[in-house]
Amino acid sequence: MSIPGTFLPLSASLALMLTSACGTEMSDVESDPGELGSASATNDDDPQSIAAAGDALPGLTPEQLTAFEVGREDFAEVEEPDEGLGPVFNNTGCGVCHDAPATGGASSTALVEIRYGFTGPDGSFDPLSQFGGSLQQLSGIGPVEIPGCEGVSFAQETIPAEANTTAGRLTQPLFGLGLIDNVPDVAFQALAAAEAELTPETAGRVSLVTNLATGQQDVGRFGWKAQVASIADFSGDAYLNEMGITNPVFPTESCFNGDCELTARCDPAPDPEDDGTALNNFTTFMTFLAPAPALPVEGQAAIGAGVFAGIGCANCHTPALVTGSNAIAALDHKTFSPYSDFLLHDMGSLGDGIVQGGTGAREMRTSPLWGARFRVAYLHDGRATTVSQAILAHAGQGQSAADQFAGLPSALQNALLAFVGTL
Repeated sequence: MSIPGTFLPLSASLALMLTSACGTEMSDVESDPGELGSASATNDDDPQSIAAAGDALPGLTPEQLTAFEVGREDFAEVEEPDEGLGPVFNNTGCGVCHDAPATGGASSTALVEIRYGFTGPDGSFDPLSQFGGSLQQLSGIGPVEIPGCEGVSFAQETIPAEANTTAGRLTQPLFGLGLIDNVPDVAFQALAAAEAELTPETAGRVSLVTNLATGQQDVGRFGWKAQVASIADFSGDAYLNEMGITNPVFPTESCFNGDCELTARCDPAPDPEDDGTALNNFTTFMTFLAPAPALPVEGQAAIGAGVFAGIGCANCHTPALVTGSNAIAALDHKTFSPYSDFLLHDMGSLGDGIVQGGTGAREMRTSPLWGARFRVAYLHDGRATTVSQAILAHAGQGQSAADQFAGLPSALQNALLAFVGTL
């Protein structure tokens, strides 16, 4: 009988984080976070004990490392229209957007895309699919030379006048996705139940979505709205919506401004444009991509860890999770530290107004904090350029933590920021 993955219970998480601050004198708190140390030596039992962001998970076999490198090469490749790019797309390669601080990371330019729709007086949401919604593709392949398509040119899609709701979507880093993918659904369900019992005011809920490979309802864990259940679905969705390349998971083109007939008739490459080879390579790359290395939590940062827990940040930003059974040793029963429960929370005015599947307009998935020190923008729309701004923007179920942070002495605020700076 396999042992399911689990999570570090909330009460234990709080206790451990508060304990980590013990033994540090308040006089050690400085206004400047200062030097935070370096990553630890490689340890196959610790998924974050790697040399640098962008490395593979420790403990992979030579064959798995080869597959990882093949996947990274495909991920970094720039596509052309005759290879299936477009007709409308957001960028020409996965690695063009996911480049900081290494291939697979966030966007070095804080790239923000636009979701839109119509919100009715009764709160109902229409993604305006008939106009190409709800994602605006930012680029097109330009004029096409196909008989019957004279004068047709694919360009950036327009947001229809009917849209009264828009939201920015910041490119997210992909580090550690394989670990998240291998936490069993029951662990997230148990975590939601624990939050409901221990911290009901900030408790999250699981997002149930259709796994496109199995047709079953699984726990969503990827995307700003936890609208995707698996890395394979996540890869296929991005390949279509970000690059316009159809694949076995998403075999139908995104319709340019909603005109499906024109899109099908004037698309220069036959569908599916990927037979599954590139999709599998992307999935393998992301599955084996390690989390960004963490830094030691000591001195000022150790005090900040206690503050982080004490004001309620750890209620949603769960410090540790554990994967379930897996034939791949690097993914088998591994404890990792994403600082997220991957649950949906009502974020009030910080919600993006977009409804996707069963996720409400005000609901957002808790964003993982690991790798935060490498990012140049925060929150779903990139409005925050510092961690302080991101904390203070929290609303809804995050309002209490934001208020408590605002009320802290500057020394303790800086200690908390130093702690986040180790992640």
